[in-house]
Amino acid sequence: MSQSATTYQGDVLDRPASRARSRKGLLRASLMIGGVLAVIIGGGAYWLSGGRWVETDDAYVQADSMTLSTDVSGIVASIPVHEGERVKTGQVLFTLDPQKFQIALDNAKANLAQTRLNIESMKADYQAALRDVASKQQQVNADQATYNRLAALVKTHAVTQQETDDARFKLASDQQAMRAAESQARAQLAKLDGNPDIKVEDMPAYKQAQAQLAEAQREMNHSVVRAPYDGIVTQVNKLQPGMYLTAGTAAFGFVSTDHVWVEAQPKETQLTYARAGDPVDVSFDLYPNRSWKGVVQSIAPATDQSFSLLPAQNSSGNWVKVVQRIPVRVRLDLKPGGPPLHEGMSADIAIDTGHVRTLSDLF
Repeated sequence: MSQSATTYQGDVLDRPASRARSRKGLLRASLMIGGVLAVIIGGGAYWLSGGRWVETDDAYVQADSMTLSTDVSGIVASIPVHEGERVKTGQVLFTLDPQKFQIALDNAKANLAQTRLNIESMKADYQAALRDVASKQQQVNADQATYNRLAALVKTHAVTQQETDDARFKLASDQQAMRAAESQARAQLAKLDGNPDIKVEDMPAYKQAQAQLAEAQREMNHSVVRAPYDGIVTQVNKLQPGMYLTAGTAAFGFVSTDHVWVEAQPKETQLTYARAGDPVDVSFDLYPNRSWKGVVQSIAPATDQSFSLLPAQNSSGNWVKVVQRIPVRVRLDLKPGGPPLHEGMSADIAIDTGHVRTLSDLF
């Protein structure tokens, strides 16, 4: 076989292999370009749809809670509730021995009644003082007339000088007695606040006694501690009958069952389009595969850092910017008979801002 024939035969055999390599290169390039386009399109679609929701797992259940106490001291008489019991507004939680409070209340009532009698007596004393002044005035008038007659008769020697002097001295004495009676009447009037017709209820002494009665009644009422709102009692065993409870001392805990919300701490960069009133989906770690509906009740006007005891000092040269978190309160739509929510339990929230991104946001 000639050399040209051999070369032609080799070219014929190399053509399929060359075509195969060309197809592989084209396919590789197509896949690379297609992959890049898919990533760009998928990323763009994700970005366009991703600006609507604000999601965070830095959220916890909060509720109105308090440590029960009272502002009066006494011996614990009864505790009609038990650990974990649900109670209604106004239900009795515990009571103190009422004996000393009842004694104080009875004493205050008696004091008020005695004060009324004393005021009525002062009014009567003032009227008696006025009558005494009038009586002494009449006596002074009579003495003055007697002295005037004797003073005229002594000039004609019809009476002795001794009788005239006795009449003058008696007049002066009765005048002093009348002035004393007038002073006594003014003193009685001053006790009546300058008004002889003043009502008993307007007298300061009566108001003081009335305030003492109100205070005794208040202490009596506060010896019975009632639920301020619907809730659940906890740590009841801290209080036992027979214990002496000092005013202001913690008795046991109380957590609301009605006023429950979720406190979330999303980053400030997530809240660009979030507003009060936005709907929220809430889930809890304790109840997987369940969700609650809620609404953004409020977005805090300041970060927690602003209210911290030692706020950050950013005036030094070592300052590093840190993304802040802003508290968001979510009001839950609680259904009757739903699972109980416990204060402090973890939650995940997703706020639907309703914002839709557009390509113009990129430019």
